[in-house]
Amino acid sequence: MAENTEPDKAKFATRAVHAGQTPDPATGAIMTPVYLTSTYVQEAPGKHKGYDYSRTVHPTRLALERNLASLEGGKYGLCFGSGMAATTTIVQALNSGDHVVSCNDLYGGTYRVFTKVFERFGLTFSFVDTSDIKAVEKAITPKTKLLWLETPSNPLLKISDIKALSELAHSKKILVAVDNTFATPYLQEPLALGADLVAHSTTKYLGGHSDVVGGAIVTNDKELHDKLKFLQNAVGAIPGPMDCFLVLRGTKTLHLRMERHGENAMKIAEHLSKHKEIAKVHYPGLKTHPGHELAKRQMRGFGGMISFELKGDLDRAMRMITKTKVFSLAESLGGVESLIGHPASMTHGSIPREERLKAGLADGLIRLSVGVEDAGDLIADLDAAIASA
Repeated sequence: MAENTEPDKAKFATRAVHAGQTPDPATGAIMTPVYLTSTYVQEAPGKHKGYDYSRTVHPTRLALERNLASLEGGKYGLCFGSGMAATTTIVQALNSGDHVVSCNDLYGGTYRVFTKVFERFGLTFSFVDTSDIKAVEKAITPKTKLLWLETPSNPLLKISDIKALSELAHSKKILVAVDNTFATPYLQEPLALGADLVAHSTTKYLGGHSDVVGGAIVTNDKELHDKLKFLQNAVGAIPGPMDCFLVLRGTKTLHLRMERHGENAMKIAEHLSKHKEIAKVHYPGLKTHPGHELAKRQMRGFGGMISFELKGDLDRAMRMITKTKVFSLAESLGGVESLIGHPASMTHGSIPREERLKAGLADGLIRLSVGVEDAGDLIADLDAAIASA
């Protein structure tokens, strides 16, 4: 069981470096070994050292699961082969006929698996603006079993009140899952605010270097953990040992990177908000953002993600994103390098246009994953690209 047995008194930075990890007893190696093994020798049938088969439990994965559980302030962690595998496992714990209320501004891959995969098995989904508590309450039915949140959301950076929504959901015996990928546990702890489950794409900020794909779930509920652990083993969507090692390397510097991501993003958001060629900037750190005060209450910082709308037509926006020199045009987010993208045709292309527009995702919206480079260089790069478009 990937239970967090680390003392919770240590501060975040200390837990980021040490939680779930001890020097290798055989050699004293300070880094968690990459155990490249699929099976383990047993003294007798069922008599072993806690490991029997690597799909079920693996020492490198176990270290990562305990590390992430500690960072999220949870008791139990589970790791998966991708963020989508983690999301899918949560929904697999539901039954045919169950209903899910989800935010309507969410990652396109999540929308796709909800509507194109799970609806075929009898699950139903309602997509609403979860920054509006009344809209959530109105969407709940007697069959609702799960409330799915992204906050900040992808890509409009909307902020949902985790505490208030958890209280509402729990009053109706509904589970709350929060995709905490954008914020990371360094900036936001959904479990402490009342959520039952936290999901991550460890591909993003937790890994932090654009070199690994993975996912994770953290919870404080043993019954939930046991149900999801069964699915992790039964379905088998697990990460490999090298993937786990790379994410463990990433979490050691998470606090340092998130500070720089946030500092750079704030400077860029403030600059863009004053730029005469920018129609609108979405960043919760700006006082003009409708969720700014809530973000201040439930987050330690505002993160490294920004989206904005360039004045002019769609063609101008498409030209602009191909003109940057420091920002790279690419899918994904959360690495040390800055990325720029066009959600409508890239990360959110699987969401029908009418649904995107209904949620406020304009065709010309541009999304930035702000890296840890020099902020001045990043601003100059954006200015030059805007001018050349």
